Amino acid sequence: MTAVQKPVLAVGDGDADLTARLEGELDAFNEAATGHAAHGELSVRATDEDGELIGGLTAWTWGGLCGIELLWVRESSRTDGWGAKLLRAAEAEAVRRGCDRVMVSSYTFQAPGFYRRHGYAEVGRVPGVPGGHEDVYLFKSLTVRA
Repeated sequence: MTAVQKPVLAVGDGDADLTARLEGELDAFNEAATGHAAHGELSVRATDEDGELIGGLTAWTWGGLCGIELLWVRESSRTDGWGAKLLRAAEAEAVRRGCDRVMVSSYTFQAPGFYRRHGYAEVGRVPGVPGGHEDVYLFKSLTVRA
């Protein structure tokens, strides 16, 4: 008689193999549901004359939508316009890749005002962020207006 294998549920720390598998499975599901292929990665990096990182932005593009994941500028450069430069460069690249809209989320203690100043409109909030904060979701059309 052979033993019957029972399903196993395992909880742990980060799992790169699991993340890769889930991304692949969800990409396939999303493509089947939307008719749009898996998304592409986008990054913008700013460095100073010494090669040190001033700031950067990471995002993805998929089916005409750009999703900003991370945008950071070092503290000593935050009043020099680098955030705007990174954002404009990412938006321009997104348009070049065929995107006509962009989305981002930012905690209330981070930069929702920054995004609003650059034409993003708030489309929702999620409460419960530590410290009594919220996660603000913002959206912008990249369509050129005449």
